[in-house]
Amino acid sequence: MTFLQKHRRDLLFTAALLALAAALFALTRGGPGTVAVLRYGDPQTERVIPLDRDARYDVDTGEYTIHLQVADGGVAFVESPCPDHTCEGFGTLRQAGDWAACLPAKATLTIETTP
Repeated sequence: MTFLQKHRRDLLFTAALLALAAALFALTRGGPGTVAVLRYGDPQTERVIPLDRDARYDVDTGEYTIHLQVADGGVAFVESPCPDHTCEGFGTLRQAGDWAACLPAKATLTIETTP
C-alpha cells in the first residue's frame, strides 16, 4: 500500500481545512469592491482610499494632520496628534459599514462598497 493510499483521508481532510481557511481569510479582508472614504474639513472634502494595496496616508484636515495606515485589506488611524487618541482605539476597519472618527480633526472614515 502506497503512502497516498494509506493517508488519503487525512490528505483530503487537510485540503478541505486549507480551503476553508483561505475562504475565511478572504472574507475578513476588505476585498474587491470595498474602499475607505475619508471625509474631513469645512467645507467637507472627500477622499477615496483603496484598500487593495498597503500604503500610509498623511492628510492635513485643516485642524490636524491625521495619519492612516492601509495594510492587509484594512485601514486604521495611527499616530494620532489629537489630544485623546480615541480614533486609534477604533482599530482596523475592514468590512463595509465599519467606521471611525477623529472629532478634533473633524474627520470620519468609513468602509463602503463600490458600485
